[in-house]
Amino acid sequence: MPTTNVPLAPMTPDAAISAFSYLRAVQADDVEAAREFGGTEPRMPELLVDVAERIVVPVTALPSPDAGEPCEDTFALEALGRVLVTSLRIWAQAGPDTAEGIARAVIDFAAQFLTEDHEDVADILRQLEAVGVGQALDAHPAPAGSHPVRLSIV
Repeated sequence: MPTTNVPLAPMTPDAAISAFSYLRAVQADDVEAAREFGGTEPRMPELLVDVAERIVVPVTALPSPDAGEPCEDTFALEALGRVLVTSLRIWAQAGPDTAEGIARAVIDFAAQFLTEDHEDVADILRQLEAVGVGQALDAHPAPAGSHPVRLSIV
């Protein structure tokens, strides 16, 4: 299966904030907040897959040619990343009720691949949110003359 290296279109700031708010609510087992975030964004499953792709692809991608010869495990990890993102994308087509399952898959991926011994998944999600929202703001700057957006991701 060929891999495309087409960069992902940047998320809008609102989409990034919505998706990460939902992820953090699910991770905290805050059912009421998750239901509220999911209810206000009918495209939540697709947004979560977009976030998952932005997390999974860089973590599982083959190293650059300058980094040396990739080992067999690297090829397997990249294939696993593609399978995960493709599966989540198919699952998202089933509708808004799939958002929690997709969020749990993203959270589990972060827990397994992105946390170190003393780190908490909630901390990792906050870091990913800061990066994702920052990229979205860079890609979608506020119109001239508007008030700047200040984020405080806690």
